Amino acid sequence: MVRLPFRDTYYEIRPSKIVALAKNYAEHAKEMKGNVPERPVFFLKPPSALIGPGEPIILPRMSKRVDHEVELAVIIGKRGRRIPREKAFDYILGYTILLDITARDLQAEAREKGLPWTIAKGFDTFAPVGPRVVDRRELNIADLEIGLKVNGQLRQLGRTSEMVFKVPEIIEYISTIMTLEPGDIIATGTPAGIGPLRHGDRVEAWIEGIGKVEFDVLAEGSILC
Repeated sequence: MVRLPFRDTYYEIRPSKIVALAKNYAEHAKEMKGNVPERPVFFLKPPSALIGPGEPIILPRMSKRVDHEVELAVIIGKRGRRIPREKAFDYILGYTILLDITARDLQAEAREKGLPWTIAKGFDTFAPVGPRVVDRRELNIADLEIGLKVNGQLRQLGRTSEMVFKVPEIIEYISTIMTLEPGDIIATGTPAGIGPLRHGDRVEAWIEGIGKVEFDVLAEGSILC
């Protein structure tokens, strides 16, 4: 559970699941040496991966390369099954920023063996969110700047208009497969520019209209001096 500012109070994010889109930006699909999918492709991250501002991203000993991926996150506001895209926004509470942290070497190994990506995506701290939740009625997400810096160096920069599949279509598709519950998070994919994180890094991510959020990066078992 993570508490983030929302309207004039705080909202406790308690998702039953985190649904994350893969290859939803064409340039990212290209850098991953893949094609843009014909329909949305998604995977699940466990709610235990969630952390909020002020908590560090931990690099697990099991992985030699951990990457950042900045994403617009949609928070579901009410239960829905088989939601038509024209009504999708009625089921959204609001929006925040999510970093889909990925153990890239473990993901590559899983792909090579035809195995699921769960380990690569599911470590504790691999779903940082923040800095707040913006009411969906207060933000038009059609064309927002989205970006990420590491130690002040620009790594990722794009616009939400570059998404292959837009939010209403994503919600329609996912809800034909699984019921969406209040508090569930949909991470809508990342623009190109993914890269590795190292112990001592400072990550800064932003989305226009939502704000900026920062996280320290620590190696497992270490203390940042």
